[in-house]
Parts: sequence; structure tokens; C-alpha cells
Amino acid sequence: MSPARPGDMPASDSRSSAPVLVFDSGVGGLSVAAEIRRQWPQLSLAYVCDNAALPYGTKPDDWLIPRIVQVCVAAVEASGARALVVACNTASTLALAALREALSIPVIGTVPAIKPAAASARARQSAARREKGEPPVFALLATSATVRRAYTEQLIRDFAADCRVIRIAADPLVAEAERRLRGEPARPEVVAASLADLAAVEALEVVILGCTHFPLLGADISQVLGESRVALVDSGAAIARRVAEVLALGAAAQAADQQLAQAAQQVAQEVEQKAAQAVQPAPREHMALATDARQPGLATALASQGFAAPQALAFDD
Repeated sequence: MSPARPGDMPASDSRSSAPVLVFDSGVGGLSVAAEIRRQWPQLSLAYVCDNAALPYGTKPDDWLIPRIVQVCVAAVEASGARALVVACNTASTLALAALREALSIPVIGTVPAIKPAAASARARQSAARREKGEPPVFALLATSATVRRAYTEQLIRDFAADCRVIRIAADPLVAEAERRLRGEPARPEVVAASLADLAAVEALEVVILGCTHFPLLGADISQVLGESRVALVDSGAAIARRVAEVLALGAAAQAADQQLAQAAQQVAQEVEQKAAQAVQPAPREHMALATDARQPGLATALASQGFAAPQALAFDD
């Protein structure tokens, strides 16, 4: 089945029913999609991944920018999206301006959570270390591209000049998160090796999960670093709030969504109690697009967050 096109939509459909398109190089953006759905359960979503070019973090900038624009423009056209969420730190720190120039819909980016991480590190710092004049300490765990990006350096200068910021490139964690969502066995040794330098930092207060793949490994990261010792910060909740602001969803709509979700949950529980063996209707599936729709395990990963089997995305390469 070919992807739906904006022109294929019924004339009665309004922009308010059009989906919010979540874009990532792989399936890491599913962590952002999950947070958007948690806050806004009735919001229609679509997902697109440029998995044929994964990982972005090791690609040259001058190749990535036009690639990202081409993929996103084609996916917006195919899905009829009313907003684009760039759920990829590498793409956001590199191509937001180009995307906003190329598209007429709102484009919401993902950037490393430097400001909230600095605030959290200051709050968590011990009085003894503060009295000694030692700086608050936090780490940015991200891909090679995000760690070295000038935009990241500017965020640190603007919001964390008084902090010691440890930057760790952890590209192997991208592949590990992808593997796990495809249903392949976990490799905790990959996580441990990527975090070995951080685990040795005694004064570490906070770690930014600076890639949308990394929240998918949050439990493993906490286990290696010490859940009670180090706080993990990511951008998912902030992105979901920004989506609400841009689309003017409002508190009333959020309350209505929550009431609908609670009512649906209650009905489901009652049905389950009365007829444990009854066949339940399948949940609504959301459109998914991919530059390599045949990738093994991709459909499994997408289905874990309520997305349909991926359709191949055609675009001018």
C-alpha cells in the first residue's frame, strides 16, 4: 500500500485531525513519541525514520543537511502532517533553520537539556562541595556530532558557565537501543563500556541523555551510574509541552484527553474482568514511514509504540 498523500484526504478532514509527524534517524524518536502520547493520548501521530542513513552522528554535516530536509519534506507531504517534531539532537542542532525555511508547518526541535541539567546539578550539589568552591558537575551523554557541535558549546556558555560539563560521545548506545527495540537480546556490556569514564566521576550529579535513543536505555544507564547518585535528564517532556504550545492544545483539551483515556482504561478493565478470554479490539495504529522499510525488526519496534508497519518513503535523493 502506498503512503497517503495530502490530496487523498477527505475534504471534511480539518487540520486539527492531521497528525503530528515525529522524525528521527532511527527508532530513538519513539521515546519522544511515547511522551507526546502520554501527555496527549488523543493526538494523532505519524512517525518517519531515515534508517537507511543511520547513524547520523557519524555523517558529515554538508551531506546531512540536504538529506534531512529531503526526507522531512517528503514525509510531511506523505503524511499530511500539521507539525514536525525533529526528535533527533543531531538533526536539530544542524538542520532546524533549513527545515523551517523549507516547510510551511511548525517545526519543533530537540536540543540537549543543558539549562535544566545545570539547574538540577546546582540543586543537588552537596553543601560541603559548595563551601569548597567546587563547581556543580553534570555530563552530556550524546552522539559524536552533538558533543562537538558549536550549538552545544553555546548552550553550555549561556546556561552552565559555572558548571563542570563532561562531554561523552556514546555512539554505540544508538545501535544498542535500536537492537533492543527490534527484539534482539540486550548487551549490558555495551552500556557499561560506554559509561565507564562517567562511572568513575565521584562528583557527578546529573547526566543529560542527549540523544533520543538513550531514554530507551534509561534503566541500564541508571544501574551503571547509580540510580540514587545520578539524576537523568532528557528532553521528551519539554518537547511534548512545546507541541501543546505550538498547536494551542490548551489545558481544557488536555483535561478532556485525560478523561477520555481514563474512561477508556476503566471500560477496558471492566471488560477484562467480565470476560477475561474475550478478544479485545486492536488499538489505533498510527502511520509510519521509513527510508528502509524492510529493515529486520523495524515493524516490531514501531508496533511497540502503536505505529503501523512502515511504508517505504520515496524522496529525491
